[in-house]
Amino acid sequence: MAADDALTPLEPGDLEALVALGADHGLELSPDTLRTEEIGLDFRVAIATAADGTDWVLRIPRRPDVLDRASVEGRLLSFLRPRLDVAIPDWRIVSDSLIAYPLLPGVPGLSVGADGAVSWHLDITSPVHAASLGRTVAQLHAVDPAAAAGTGIDSRSPAEVRGGWRRDLDRVAAEFEIAPRLRQRWDAWLAEDDLWPQHTVLTHGELYPGHTLVEDEQISGIIDWTTATIGDPAKDLMFLQVSAPADAFEVAVQAYEAAGGTTWPRLAEHCAEMFSAGPIAYGLFALQTGEPAHREAASAALNPPADQ
Repeated sequence: MAADDALTPLEPGDLEALVALGADHGLELSPDTLRTEEIGLDFRVAIATAADGTDWVLRIPRRPDVLDRASVEGRLLSFLRPRLDVAIPDWRIVSDSLIAYPLLPGVPGLSVGADGAVSWHLDITSPVHAASLGRTVAQLHAVDPAAAAGTGIDSRSPAEVRGGWRRDLDRVAAEFEIAPRLRQRWDAWLAEDDLWPQHTVLTHGELYPGHTLVEDEQISGIIDWTTATIGDPAKDLMFLQVSAPADAFEVAVQAYEAAGGTTWPRLAEHCAEMFSAGPIAYGLFALQTGEPAHREAASAALNPPADQ
């Protein structure tokens, strides 16, 4: 799941604690294989090889509040596994202190190293990757929303999705200073009817190359389904729209439509506006955690210098 340059060697005490955590759950981990990814906001992630040679992903909760969402995520994964052609996590161990599953095939499209440097492991301009993403997203969006909602994930109508953004913006604006140009942009986005879809689907919610695994530029797996909802279909195409050339995005949209996905004329614009509104979600996260570091980072994102 993780490229080597994104993994962090462990200090001795930390290493012993993780080996012991695995042993407590029946996993005999090889200490010299243990590495961690530290960028996750909800879970610390470690990769290790067990005594039998199986590679495992370990997810260690950072806060108690993530456990309720994790139980919903686990039910969704069980529901989705037979419905998708790509691999998704198969949680073999689930407790309040550890979630673990066998490593999925492929490497992440991008990874973030311990120093914060981003490393790409695919060509984001590739039409092969774009078409594979379009087909994969179409298959996900074809899943019966009512059946998926039975797992406990949040389910919203198109009007509720749009209204939720409005409420979130108002809540963040009450706690943070927002740059006037950003507030004007987001208000205009929320007011423009033609930008918004008239349907909702099952979405991964945070589908970007760090959560998609690739083999030969094809999507081989999708990880981290914490943010899955019945919601805006543009969420799963947004990152490609803002990071890839327009022709690659068009290839993805064509593949998505050919596989049964429903689009609308201003999908690309809607993706761009939604991406610009990312600081709203981070502001909400900062309020939820109450951690000063997150609040400071959210404040900087919501009110950046005029030249950014």
